[in-house]
Amino acid sequence: MTRIVVVGGGSWGTAFADHLARVGHDVLLLLRDVALVEALARTRENAHYLPGIALDERLVGAELGDGSAVAGADLVVLAVPSRAFAGTCSLLAPHVDDDALVLSLAKGLDPASGRRLSEVAVETFGEPSRVAVLSGPNHAEEIARRTPAATVVACPDVDAMARLQGLVAGPRLRVYANPDVVGVELCAAAKNVIALAAGVSDGLGYGDNAKAALLTRGLAEMTRLGSAFGADPRTFAGLAGLGDLVATCCSRHSRNRRAGELLALGCPPGEIEQRIGMVAEGVITAPTLGRVASAHGLDLPVTERVVAVLDGEAPDLAVHVLMARDPVAEY
Repeated sequence: MTRIVVVGGGSWGTAFADHLARVGHDVLLLLRDVALVEALARTRENAHYLPGIALDERLVGAELGDGSAVAGADLVVLAVPSRAFAGTCSLLAPHVDDDALVLSLAKGLDPASGRRLSEVAVETFGEPSRVAVLSGPNHAEEIARRTPAATVVACPDVDAMARLQGLVAGPRLRVYANPDVVGVELCAAAKNVIALAAGVSDGLGYGDNAKAALLTRGLAEMTRLGSAFGADPRTFAGLAGLGDLVATCCSRHSRNRRAGELLALGCPPGEIEQRIGMVAEGVITAPTLGRVASAHGLDLPVTERVVAVLDGEAPDLAVHVLMARDPVAEY
C-alpha cells in the first residue's frame, strides 16, 4: 500500500485522486476550500467540478492548511494551476519527506519566470530524480467516468519513472514512460495555447479545414519550441504532444477550446475563468510562452496571434495576419 497525497481539488486533481484510490492506494486529497472538504465527506462528490461522480471510499478529503498533511506521503501529486504552483511548492517543502516522489499534473509555465514547472519543483524540493510530470489526452470528466485512456509519465530517473508507471496504471488508464521531461512539459503548456486558437476558429464559425490546419501547424510550432530546448522530437508525435493536442482542440470538455470560443464572441480575457467556472491554462500560458519565444528568437506564429487577441486584437484580424504570412516550405 502506497500513501499518496494529491494537492488540488479541481476537476483533474479530484479525478486523478479518485483513479488512484480505485486502483488500491490510500489517497488524501488536500483542498483549500473547507466547505468543499465538508461536502466531499458528506456526499462523496465534488459537485462543483465533477457533478454526478461518486468518489471512491478510499479517497479522503482534508484542508490544505499549512501543508503539513503531506508529511509521511510516499508520493505527493501537485494538481494546481500554474500560477499557484511555485507558492504551493514552497508551502509543502518543509513537510515533504526526503525520499518522497513529487509528481506534477500541471500543464503550463511559471508565469513569473517562464520556467517549466518541474524546474520550479526541483529548485524547491532539491533532487531532480524525485520530480516527475504526467501528461496526455486525459480529460478529467472522462477519467472520472472510467472510460479507457492513456497517459505519459516522465522523469529523469528510470527507476522512479518505472515506479510511478506501476503506481498510476490501472485497468482503464494505460501509462507509458518517457524520459523526455522537457518535451512532455512543453507539449502540455503549448498545446493549450493552440487550443485557444482552435476555439477562436470554432467561435468564428470556421470548419474542419481550418481546424485541421491549426492542429497541424500548431504541432509544427510545438515541435519547433521543443527542439530549441533540447526535447526529443518524437515526444511531440506521442500522447503528450499530438494526443493531447487533438483532445484539447476538439473536445467539448476542453476549457481552453471553450475559452477560445468565448474570445471569438467578444468575451474579455479577464472574464473567461468566471464564465467557464475553472482555470483555462492557455490564457495564463500564452503571454508567458510569447515572452519565452521572443527571448529565444523563436517563430511561433499561432502563439503570437493568440497573445495579440488576448491583448485586444480582433480575432478576424489575427486570422488575416496568419493567412497573409509569406509562403514557406512545409518542411
